[in-house]
This record gives sequence, structure tokens and C-alpha cells, in this order.
Amino acid sequence: MNEGTKKAIVKKKRKKGRLQLSTTQMIALSFLFTILAGTALLMLPWATVPGETTSLLTALFTATTSVCITGLVVVDTFSHWTVFGQIVILMLIQVGGIGVVCLSAILMLLFRKGLSLKTRVLMMDSFNLDSIKGVVKFCRRVIRDIFIVEGIGALLSAFVFVPEFGKDKGIFISVFHSISAFCNAGIDLIGSDSLIRYSGNYYMLGITMMLIVLGGLGFVVWFDVIGAVKTLFTKTEDPKRIRLQEQTRLVIALTAVLILSGAVLTFIAERGNPETLGNMSLSGKLWNSVFQSVTFRTAGFMTVSQKGLRDVTAFFGLLYMFIGGSPMGTAGGVKSVTFFALILYAISSLNHHQKPVIYNRSFSFETIHKAVAIIIISFLVTVILSILLMLTNPWVVLSDALYETFSATATVGLSRNLTASLNPAGKLVIIIAMYLGRIGPISLVMFFRGQKDRETLLNCAEGKYYIG
Repeated sequence: MNEGTKKAIVKKKRKKGRLQLSTTQMIALSFLFTILAGTALLMLPWATVPGETTSLLTALFTATTSVCITGLVVVDTFSHWTVFGQIVILMLIQVGGIGVVCLSAILMLLFRKGLSLKTRVLMMDSFNLDSIKGVVKFCRRVIRDIFIVEGIGALLSAFVFVPEFGKDKGIFISVFHSISAFCNAGIDLIGSDSLIRYSGNYYMLGITMMLIVLGGLGFVVWFDVIGAVKTLFTKTEDPKRIRLQEQTRLVIALTAVLILSGAVLTFIAERGNPETLGNMSLSGKLWNSVFQSVTFRTAGFMTVSQKGLRDVTAFFGLLYMFIGGSPMGTAGGVKSVTFFALILYAISSLNHHQKPVIYNRSFSFETIHKAVAIIIISFLVTVILSILLMLTNPWVVLSDALYETFSATATVGLSRNLTASLNPAGKLVIIIAMYLGRIGPISLVMFFRGQKDRETLLNCAEGKYYIG
């Protein structure tokens, strides 16, 4: 489909007295409507355990953190909500992880309803694909593989949770934990201290990290690696000729570097801190340092007290939160490739190269422009929301405010025991942060894609501006 056809489909126009929405607006509204539906379900009397009450703000906050797969909570998920309420939260997490647009399209196909061209364009944009060709097949494969990985994760988690909580409850907790970990939501039914009680259970930590990392790698990376493995085992080609795409190689390399560097920094900063790693064995310190590095990048689970982290750890943690996971996955943040593209562009500019190059492939200037816009606007939004949080809650110190808002806009879900203590205005600020964090980078990319080749009515002369 050429660009002209796409623009003709998605542009705003009035038809039969109604304004036609762009794909960017439809993606944003789909998340909003899902949040409102989840809020309504959580407001039902049978969603809350007897003796507890659920305000509209609490229901809205919980629905937002679930759909936006963030993990910040104002009430304990395991004790405040009934099984019905917990199932609603689980469904919202799953919808948020898969994507509202993709899930809706697949349901339409299951009920034998055809997909319009505009719906296919919407699916393409929601996954940031370059072509409409094969988008339905791609979406089906995404959902199938997600369920397979989550099923394996639930089975492996059951070896820990079933003996501890019993068969029925243990299975439910295993399923909930697997979905929440894979979707990088960080919500759990274990207790108010997240996974701190399992800080010495390296099997549990390993399963959880595996799910988090797999969810954050991105579906394109999955499919490329799986395809390469299948080709290798079928022996249809010379193994030396099998090569992963440059996106896959870059994502895997960046993921490894970020996890390793975060773990090293955490170990150095926290190894003597009695409130976090100080009282653990050497192996415990190493495992939990790696886990903290993984969870910094949008997971939201914790095995050590976030309030007990030293300021230096919390500070560099903001950077890892801001970077987040990889494109087209369940993680948040500005995305690792986006951040790397900007760094590489700065280095190439200093070396007087026209375009940044990695793996003998260059980044287009359009990609660089998108990266610059996403990073600048995401940072400004986060800073502004941090200021608003402190204005509405004057008692909140700067370090905690930054940690909370970076965690919200990057859909991480880590908190320094601040979320539940915020006043209503502060909670609304975090709700907005979570929502913008979930749709912001996606909407921004869609906006700039829709502006390609726009002709300006006036060409201005270049001015003399001095920078640096």
C-alpha cells in the first residue's frame, strides 16, 4: 500500500456529521476506554473483599496501572480485591500487554467478522510495522507465542507457589505471576513486600527474570531468533550463512549490556547496605543485583526495599527506567534502540560522519529525528509531572518524586513507599503519567510517520543560531 492510500485512509475528515479519528487517536482512545471499562468492573461490590471500600480514584488508579502494565498500586492487590477483582486486574494486564488493537482484531476474526483496511492500518501502526502485508498473521503469532511463554512460565512458577499456597490458590498465583512478569506489569498476589521473601530463592528469581526479559525483547526479535534456530536445525542452509537481522543483534547486545552494567553498578553501590544487599551472601548479592538491574527496566517486581536503596542507586536507576526495554515488546521507556540511536548519532556527528552506522547498516535521518523527539518530549513530560507531584504534595522530597514519576512514565512500577500515601491530586498526576507513558512514545512515532514529505508553504532563510 502506497503512502497516498494510507493518508487517504487515516486523515481526519468529516463524514455523516462525525469526525474521523486518526490511527494515533484511535490507539490512545482504545487504551482509555479499556481503562474506563476496567474502572467500572473494579467498582462493582463483588470486586472488593468484605470490610474494604473502593473509591472511584482507587478503581481508576488500579485499572490504569493494569492496562498500562505499570505496577504502581494504592491498595494491596492480594488483600483488597476478591478473586473476581484479581481476575479483572489480570485480564487488564493481559490486554495491556498484548495490545488493545491487536486483541480486538483477533476477536473480530474469531467471530468471523472481516477486518477493514483501516483496521489493518491501525494494527500496523499499533505494532510500529512498516507494511500492512501480513499484519493479521503477525498479530495471531504474537498472541499465540505470548500464551505459550506465559503458560510455560506459570508451569515453572507452580513448583514454588503450589507447595506454599496449595493447589488451587498456588495455580492461580502462578498464572497471575507469569502473566504479570511477562507483560512487565510487576503486580503480584504474594504480599505487600513483592518478591522480597524470595530474595534467596534463585530458581524463582531466574524464572521471573526470564519472563521479564523475554517480554521486553520485542516480538520481531523473537520471530527472527526462532526463524534462525529452525533454519539451523532443518539444515537447509549452511550454518555460517544464517544471520540475524541487525535489529535483533542490536537489541540482544543492548539488553545484555544494560543488564550487566546495571547489575555491576547495583552490586558496587549496595553490597554494604544493610537495608538492601548488605546482609546477603555473595551469591545472594550477585543474584539480587542482576534482578534489580532487570526490574529497573520496566518490570516493577522487587527483591530488596526500594526505599532502602542508596541515593546513587536510585539516581542511576532513573536512567535505566527512562531507557526501558526494546521496541515492539511489553516493556516501557523510550526503548533501548531509541536511546542508542541518539548516542550513536552524537558520536558520529563528532566524527563528522553523515549517518550513524552499526553492523554496517546506517540509521536513517527520519529514525534519528524520531529518536530525538521521543527522548526530549518524554524527558520533559517526566520532569513536568515530577514538579506537579511535588506541588500537589509539598512534603515529598525530590529523590522520591523523581523515582515515582520516572517509574510511572516508563511504566516500571517501582516505588519508594510513596504511591499509597499521595493525596488525590498526586494520584491523578501518577495516573496521567502512567497513561502518557503507555501511549506517548507510540503516539509520537505515529505522529511523525504521518508527517513525512509534508510540503511547507514558506521556505525561511537560515538564521545564525549558536549552540554548545
